[in-house]
Amino acid sequence: MMKNIVLAAFILLGQVALAQHPTHPFYMEGKLKVILDTDMGNDIDDAMALDMLYKYADQGRVNLLAIMNNKESDYSTRFIDLMSTWYGYKKIPIGRIEKGVFINDYVDYSKNMVEYNDTTKRYKYSIKKHDKLLETHELYRKVLARQKDHSVVVISVGFSTNLARLLQSGPDKYSPLSGVELVARKVKYLSVMAGSFGEKKRAEFNVIHDRPAAQYVMANWPTGIVLSPFEVGTSVIYPAASIEQDFGWAANHPLIDAYKRYRPFPYNRPTWDLTSVYYAVEQENNLLDISKPGKLTVDDEGFTHFSEQPDGKHYVLSITTDNAKLLRQYFIDLIKQKPKRYVK
Repeated sequence: MMKNIVLAAFILLGQVALAQHPTHPFYMEGKLKVILDTDMGNDIDDAMALDMLYKYADQGRVNLLAIMNNKESDYSTRFIDLMSTWYGYKKIPIGRIEKGVFINDYVDYSKNMVEYNDTTKRYKYSIKKHDKLLETHELYRKVLARQKDHSVVVISVGFSTNLARLLQSGPDKYSPLSGVELVARKVKYLSVMAGSFGEKKRAEFNVIHDRPAAQYVMANWPTGIVLSPFEVGTSVIYPAASIEQDFGWAANHPLIDAYKRYRPFPYNRPTWDLTSVYYAVEQENNLLDISKPGKLTVDDEGFTHFSEQPDGKHYVLSITTDNAKLLRQYFIDLIKQKPKRYVK
């Protein structure tokens, strides 16, 4: 009788454990090792996604290994440095890009969002010479070579330029492996914000501005890919009211300043990039739904396609209306928290 009770208890515990992450095909135990790849400055959601990762690091849930800039802009790397310094993570390495995607004054706001740090004396830098930072594909190789096998999650919330260059890289002083081999050995999966599958299909911003790189990555990335499309982020809107009301504890806050600089304030904004960070980190009781496995492709016009395949290694996220409301509140509650290590 006792043996049967013990057996039943183990079965129940197993069922509970499975129920906690039934929709995460790449579930990982313990603190996540994360690399963020961002087109910082093209939209405010990049800065908000980075804020989330600092908060998760504060909670001991994430080890942010590196931050890669995939936008051709000196202002972008300096802004990332400013953010890391203010949040108390100035030692996180930053990768710069050369001859990448250059978007000058996208909707006339994004340049101001990252450029304001050069016109104010409110914030500090930790890096003296930003032009001496390693290029992103080299920093990727340096960081990945030091990690345990299948231990890293790459979160890409911008152009695929860096990822394509990493895959195309060859052996170097950091690793005798090719880029594809290095990714296959060290990376668990790629969490990416890109594409569109809604009723109104579109050549989504992150894809169309370096379409060849997006095509290459979708076709050649050797591990799993979880894609959060345009429609998910537009379903979860971050409210200006939170920006206005929830940050009285900070005399100066780089994210709030950037938010107010990005567009004429007040305005609400979709949470595109935040959803890819959220899915990667919040592995249990996740509010996002995930498709069956399949294959993602990008056509020559920049449109993204997905077909279910039992042996596929690609997945697409979606969200219900009710869960979108819950996720909106989750983002508000996390972002309004006072960072543990911030520089006053």
